[in-house]
Amino acid sequence: MNTSSAVHARPAYSHAAPEPGTLSELAPGILWLRLALPFALNHVNIHIIDDGSGWTVVDSGVADDRTRQVWDAMLAGPLAGRRVNRLVVTHFHPDHVGLAGWLCDKLGVGVTMSQTEYLQSRLSRGRSGGVDSNAHRPFYARHGLSDDNIHAVTVRGDSYQRLTVDLPLEYTRIRAGDVLNLGGRRFEVLTGAGHALEQVMLLCREEGIFLPTDQVIGHISPNVGVHAMEPDADALADFLASLRDIRAQVPADVLVAPTHGRPFHGLHARIDTLIAHHRERCDLLAQAIAAGADTTAGIMPTLFNRKLDAHQMGFAFGEALAHVNHMLALGELRGETDASGVLRLRLA
Repeated sequence: MNTSSAVHARPAYSHAAPEPGTLSELAPGILWLRLALPFALNHVNIHIIDDGSGWTVVDSGVADDRTRQVWDAMLAGPLAGRRVNRLVVTHFHPDHVGLAGWLCDKLGVGVTMSQTEYLQSRLSRGRSGGVDSNAHRPFYARHGLSDDNIHAVTVRGDSYQRLTVDLPLEYTRIRAGDVLNLGGRRFEVLTGAGHALEQVMLLCREEGIFLPTDQVIGHISPNVGVHAMEPDADALADFLASLRDIRAQVPADVLVAPTHGRPFHGLHARIDTLIAHHRERCDLLAQAIAAGADTTAGIMPTLFNRKLDAHQMGFAFGEALAHVNHMLALGELRGETDASGVLRLRLA
């Protein structure tokens, strides 16, 4: 059912962000914890939901000592006296799953995840080299990244393993269409792709509260990237399809509480802006190729016209390739591998 015209009176919930390491109330029975991150995007929002007999925690933060100390303080302070009954992890990225295994051990609870995200996290933890390892140098070289930049991206080693701990060997699976009954609230489970493969989102339709994780953020577009494990993926098509699905399923007037930035209203308008943004990025890419750029690395300065550190460069490269692959799939670009193994691009 398309709900774009369904507008009802909603409570006026708080938009004020808590200081890092502290709690605020997003809505009655839903707490908002902000954890610091060691990246340019310097925080992640954790949601803690009253589920009647205790708490359900959504996401964990990265596995570092600072985050452990915050959780110790939360469990000994504002969350004390009530059990954490469930830990829901929305997707496999370190700022969401990183400390989940530690929390599960500490609290004596299991982890609840979608199947794909659980398996992706275990795969990422278990392999000898992650997407930034030297084993993936040919992936970057094929798309024209210079030796210096390949070194900058790969020399960091496997940051995923440094920022996460092992998940429990057992998990509880959730999938799109499930409902979590938490403290009298019904949270419908939605899933989205493009940013991650099967990212979990939660919608309380009756109260107009939507936790979209990283799929819809108010101030930036979430990273949509292509990585060495699936180099020809059309991740951008998956992301755009997910945005359209959300627009069709989620009412326009919900309070949107993403895991980065601040809560906001205007979900459908934000989705429209994100879709237009990525079309504009494709158009910029086409302009760069018309002006002489002929590799994914060559169009990166047009899409990201600022100095990038090694961490940012990896994300920027993956996002540029996502747009290239999308335009190849649409027939807007053509690619041909030259004698040195580099994919050369031209307008169709």
